[in-house]
Amino acid sequence: MKNSLLIGFILTAFSAMAQYPQGGGQGARKGMNAGHFYGKIVDSKTNKGIELASVQLIGQKFDSVTKKMETGIIATVLSRSNGDFSLENIPVFGDFNMNVSAIGYADNSTKVSFGVSMKGNKSESNQASQMMQMMSNIDKDLGNIKMEPTENTLAGVTIQTAAKPFFEMGVDRKVFNVDKNIVSQGQTATEVMRQIPTLNVDIDGKVTMRNATPQLFIDGRPTTLTYDQIPADLIDKVELITNPSAKFDASGGGAGILNIVLKKNIKTGYNGGVRAGIDSKGSVTMGGDLSYRQNKINVSLSAGYNQRKSNSNSITDRNNISDTPMNIYSTDDGTSKGHFAYVRASLDYLIDIRNTLSFSYSKAQGKFNSLDDQVIDSIVNNNLASYSSRLSNSEFTFNSNRYGLSFKHLFTKAGHDITADINYNASTNTNNGNYITNTYYPDSNPKGLPVKQLSEGNGTTDYLVIQSDYENPITENTKFEAGVRAAIRNNDNLSMQSFYNDSAGKYLPVPALNSNYKFKDEVFAAYSTYSFKLDKFRFQLGLRAESSNYNGTLLGKDSSFKVDFPISLFPSAFITYQAADKQDIQLNYSRKINRPNFFQLLPFIDYSDPQNLSVGNAGLKPEFTDLGELSYNITYNNNSNFLATIYGRHTTNLITSFQYVGPSPLNPEDTVVFNTYANANNSWSYGLELTNRINLFKIWDLTLNVNLYNSVINGGSSQQNMSNQRVSWFGKWNNNIKLPKKFTIQFSGNYQAKTILPPDNGGRGHGGFFGSSGLGTTQGYIFPNYSFDLGLKKDWAIKGTNTLSLSLSMNDIFKTAVNKVYSESPYFTQISTRYRDPQVLRLNLSYRFGKIDANLFKRRNTKDQGGDTDMSGGMGGGNK
Repeated sequence: MKNSLLIGFILTAFSAMAQYPQGGGQGARKGMNAGHFYGKIVDSKTNKGIELASVQLIGQKFDSVTKKMETGIIATVLSRSNGDFSLENIPVFGDFNMNVSAIGYADNSTKVSFGVSMKGNKSESNQASQMMQMMSNIDKDLGNIKMEPTENTLAGVTIQTAAKPFFEMGVDRKVFNVDKNIVSQGQTATEVMRQIPTLNVDIDGKVTMRNATPQLFIDGRPTTLTYDQIPADLIDKVELITNPSAKFDASGGGAGILNIVLKKNIKTGYNGGVRAGIDSKGSVTMGGDLSYRQNKINVSLSAGYNQRKSNSNSITDRNNISDTPMNIYSTDDGTSKGHFAYVRASLDYLIDIRNTLSFSYSKAQGKFNSLDDQVIDSIVNNNLASYSSRLSNSEFTFNSNRYGLSFKHLFTKAGHDITADINYNASTNTNNGNYITNTYYPDSNPKGLPVKQLSEGNGTTDYLVIQSDYENPITENTKFEAGVRAAIRNNDNLSMQSFYNDSAGKYLPVPALNSNYKFKDEVFAAYSTYSFKLDKFRFQLGLRAESSNYNGTLLGKDSSFKVDFPISLFPSAFITYQAADKQDIQLNYSRKINRPNFFQLLPFIDYSDPQNLSVGNAGLKPEFTDLGELSYNITYNNNSNFLATIYGRHTTNLITSFQYVGPSPLNPEDTVVFNTYANANNSWSYGLELTNRINLFKIWDLTLNVNLYNSVINGGSSQQNMSNQRVSWFGKWNNNIKLPKKFTIQFSGNYQAKTILPPDNGGRGHGGFFGSSGLGTTQGYIFPNYSFDLGLKKDWAIKGTNTLSLSLSMNDIFKTAVNKVYSESPYFTQISTRYRDPQVLRLNLSYRFGKIDANLFKRRNTKDQGGDTDMSGGMGGGNK
């Protein structure tokens, strides 16, 4: 009878424990999970204990949501300094998989159990015997777990064995891992983009993708920062989405998306780094980062400070077309000095296994001073009529703050989730300039008094984005996604122009030249996509609906604009065919819109450059673009990758820049050239892009990119129906070669053939949102140009995973990066030649430290971790 009571009590307790290993109250769990595994993790060759090895026990556990048993993580621990580990409060019944991993060692997986079974003879005496056996086995010594070192574990120092390739293919994007890029260290995102295939970067740092200006994102969200305000040392990877689906914003005119993914800690424990650098111009850079990830908390902090000094030289030769031939020849020597600082902080809080709350904050602040000395010769009938000397001294400051709040919920089904995001950007800027122009007769006698101009300006921008995305893999072969988004931007800008009055002895404002304007953009959108698979075909069909409104006011003047764009539909379709193992063929299509912005519409003259006045056009219409791509992708020997893409873009009502001659507002007796905007009839752009990443001899990572394309712009009546067409191509070549003694060489080059002028910036330095893509032009071309960059890096393993790196690099090593442009209109022809910062030598030192383990405390679905920036799904996904 006593045995029966004992057996009944034990069976009841352990039966409940087996069914609900994670259920009930805290006290119940302690009583029901009585098992204990322990042992030691050792090196198979030296038998020495391995510190910080991740020991993870996988088995059946009770899900409180589904009320069912599911496979999951029972317990996870790190081994001690001598290799010992202990897993406590483990269910006694059942079989488990114990996975052990350590940096520098091959993973080890072992089946373990307490050897307890209640099956077989049901007699009272046999069950009592099994109970006694179970009680004696709940403390089980697993002995030494031997780990096999990988080839890169040398002299007791563990080194991470797998380096990310420079180029990878995503489902709908190309991914470039630039965290180890040598030649851009200590610089900005502008220099990083020069190394990226598919992208072109001109002498002023303007980035284009397939001859159009892409939307710039940071961590999957639009940003008010520019490329030269983002430190290169904070960038982990760059993602190029050449034809975004309906999940993404239809604005931008089909120019694509460039997403910069910043570095973020994904490893349990703490890690960080410090860095410093200097270049041959005397500019210094410094920065650091620190991350901590443990249990439910992931905290990351980073900061940087960059000084910049830039020198530029230019020559402009303009021939005005008139009854009296006139040539204007000017030279310009410019110097820019400044600095900017960047601070970023983020916090991910794992509320529970299915809910994550994330906070982020970043701040960028900078100041730049520019000094330009320009000499202008005016030649009439081949004789020097006069010459002018113009000295410009300007200062630009910016202050940007970004706040982010995100919530993510994981449903019980893998890949089934919903997110909610709020992102707020607030930025201010000032732009002040002092300009003095002296004009002389050919005999060097002054031609009148000096013209002294004072320009003062400032602006603020508030940008709020609220969105939610839902993802549900309905079956193994079908998936539904949907989302909503609201984007609201407010902008205020003040510009004051004053000229020195000799009689008054002071600067007096010119009301006709001053402006004070504000505008508000609002875009509201919803989308849905449905993906399914049929045999070897995968389909994704999407539809996006967008409506927008825009209000702009020129304060103090009777000038305002209101534009309401009703709901427009933007379909997308992606069809992928798996031709063979590691071979895919994809056909895709999408429709986009580019709305004119306030600066393009505002009929107010910009006098910041008296030689090139700018004015808006209130009659502009939005442009619509249809995009299509046909791609073939194959992965072959040594994980090499080849991608071929035929692409095309057709745009109606293309917003283009053009010029016309009119009376000078300052002196009606003179005529000047105005720069403005107009709708061209249409444009075509099509081409073939080839990208090949090759692994050679296990030490050489070679990426080749060639883009052959044709651009055709058909001008409207305002451009005298001119058309511009030119077949062109560009290529990029990137080499990363690993040498003995932990040396690495990076050698890259690019060549741009003769091509039509790239898109304009769409406004007056503000960009983004309405009219965020660039503008085409029917008036000119760029001469061929090429350049090469070289970098050398040395790494040292200090202790464990700590590393010290020293790099030396030089851009434009052969001093060949010359920007030469020909432009024309019915009123003039012009050739300009510019040089900027050739052969700058940079030295950078960095140190990484920390105790980390990349495999500890992984979520059930690692791609769905809070704070993940993969835009194809999850926190950074869709609805951009």
